[in-house]
Amino acid sequence: MAGKKQFDMDTVLDAAMVQFWRVGYADTSLDDLSRATGLNRSSIYSSLGDKDTLFLRCLNLYAARYGEKYDAALSCAASDPVAALRAFFDVTLKRIADPELPDGCLIAQSAMAIPVLSPNVAAHTKQALGFQRQRLRAALKACRLTDQDAETFAVHAAAVNQSLAVMSRAGASPAQLLAIVGVTVDALSRALRT
Repeated sequence: MAGKKQFDMDTVLDAAMVQFWRVGYADTSLDDLSRATGLNRSSIYSSLGDKDTLFLRCLNLYAARYGEKYDAALSCAASDPVAALRAFFDVTLKRIADPELPDGCLIAQSAMAIPVLSPNVAAHTKQALGFQRQRLRAALKACRLTDQDAETFAVHAAAVNQSLAVMSRAGASPAQLLAIVGVTVDALSRALRT
């Protein structure tokens, strides 16, 4: 039927997200998005919006998809905060190890590109990055940490999580990434014993 969309929106958004994730916002052109999604430029604009709008949709998709996994991992924080933090990092390590996905993290990659992003996209990227800290803080607050310690560990764990993505892109081995996680998990374990 004329005028009816002939594509699956979820599939198209996934393809666009992977394109942005693989090479970044600045290095992704509309032609790249057209090749990745199978849509021509006019279909991208009419169905998905301009590049900023599409990128924000992809960033939201990414944040929601992995946010749910992080929330599930942290759900046992009140009873076993060390296991919860380890499970949180396991979400990232599994994503990094998945050969079907690009290396790194779309949010970390976007955060490093903030100087070249539009103000709206930069603000949205900062917000997505902040959600991770807030998620960690809420989980750590549920255990025996003080407000200040929960905030400090949340900032630290969020920074470590983003560094795992960056280091994986730089070629760090799975053993090296596990060692980085181990230091943070051990630090939380020691803090809870005092």
